Amino acid sequence: MASEEDVKQRQVVEDRARNISHNVRCTECGSQSIEDSQADVAVLLRRLIRDKIKSGKSDKEIYKKLEEDFGETVLYAPKFDLQTAAIWLSPVIVGGVAAGVWAYQKHRQRTNVHIMALNLVRGVPLTPREKETMIDILTPPPPARRWWWPLK
Repeated sequence: MASEEDVKQRQVVEDRARNISHNVRCTECGSQSIEDSQADVAVLLRRLIRDKIKSGKSDKEIYKKLEEDFGETVLYAPKFDLQTAAIWLSPVIVGGVAAGVWAYQKHRQRTNVHIMALNLVRGVPLTPREKETMIDILTPPPPARRWWWPLK
């Protein structure tokens, strides 16, 4: 009969193995962890992980060995480096550029060069009402809607 210490030791190995298995992607299924997958490769990887734990390897060493053998995509939590940061930050950068372009276009629309030139020619600044009238006259109409363009 197994002693209480042996049972505890097996439970620790099993808990560590399940924890690691939940964080490793099945190379055959792709969308499941090896803990949830029943593919042959997943069964072999679970056995390999248990053997490595029993031989005294740390979790970090096991993850490193799996990454070396199967590539970085085998782990659900890839290491954070410059390439990963660029992938995660690209939507923020694109949004910032789009907001900047939009703000620049609004600024150009409000600061009409014709009004500034008229101020210089007259020698007297335009009144707010005159500026508003000039903007209405000089601002081109919005582009016509196309039948293929979505309605707002």
